[in-house]
Amino acid sequence: MDAMRLAFGEIKSEIKRVLVKYGMPEEKAETCARIHTETAYDGVYSHGTNRVARFVNYIQKGWVDVNAEPSLEREFGAIRVYNGNMGPGILNALYCTDRAMELADQYGIGIVGIRNTTHWMRGGTYGLYAARKGYAAIMWTNTESCMPPWGGRECRLGNNPFVMAVPSADGSEPLQLDMAMSQYSYGKLQVTRLAGEKLPYPGGFDDEGNLTDDPGAIEKSRRVLPVGYWKGSAFSFMLDILGSVLTDGIGAAGMDQKGYGSCGGCSQVMIVVDPGRTTTDAHMKEIVDTAVRYVKSSAPSEEGGSVRAPGQGSARFHEEHDSLGIYVDDDVWKEIQSL
Repeated sequence: MDAMRLAFGEIKSEIKRVLVKYGMPEEKAETCARIHTETAYDGVYSHGTNRVARFVNYIQKGWVDVNAEPSLEREFGAIRVYNGNMGPGILNALYCTDRAMELADQYGIGIVGIRNTTHWMRGGTYGLYAARKGYAAIMWTNTESCMPPWGGRECRLGNNPFVMAVPSADGSEPLQLDMAMSQYSYGKLQVTRLAGEKLPYPGGFDDEGNLTDDPGAIEKSRRVLPVGYWKGSAFSFMLDILGSVLTDGIGAAGMDQKGYGSCGGCSQVMIVVDPGRTTTDAHMKEIVDTAVRYVKSSAPSEEGGSVRAPGQGSARFHEEHDSLGIYVDDDVWKEIQSL
């Protein structure tokens, strides 16, 4: 794969130009462009620069309303439910995370659901957003069908990305889990295929039903492997149902019927907790620090390897991108520039 290195500001400026061109108000375009660029800066190219062209395509098709705002539909105690009105998923998710943090300030916990929204891009963005402000967070989204249930051949389950985040003990980046319910997300399959590489472990089945590490073969068959096999299949199923129930929204079957692309009309849940209500700040830091040091004290399974806590892998991308510029695929950049 041919690639280039670009400055953060150059990428953000170009993405913003494109979004404004396709009707997004300037302030909203600035926020969306920043999130796409930050995602690439963190090394998640699949949901950063690589998603811009598809997002624009959805705007053109009317599947995303760039002017829509979330509207409150239900409120009781520490719970709020919003209608996303098919607005930009990034903006809707940031809005709901803000509301959840406000509720956590008042009640100790905030639970905010949003239905009828669109793709939030990288789910980890919102967990990091809350954890950087001192909150603990659990969040997820349901999606259209893109994974067969365990034992099945046809897609009936979503990847349903699941996020957990907690502030770090030393003031560095929060600890964070951001995972799809498949061994690899479709975005990761794309990035690996574009790089001309194989997956490090089998990630799905080919058309003949054989486990394979070939990302292109898995994209073609659309038979990604659930993480933990039947466990990931069940986890995905329950996230889909809970996401729909807690938002009065729809699940994979409903999104498949609507046909508005990836996550068109999806449901998302943001649960944010003020850990100061359950422990002291000093004890929380002690808990986190002890856990991280204990896990990292394990001897590496391979010579020269290392053990790291969830979320700590982005540090190496930051160092690389700060010194060399952010990695962008040539064809992806050309496509963005052509919009």
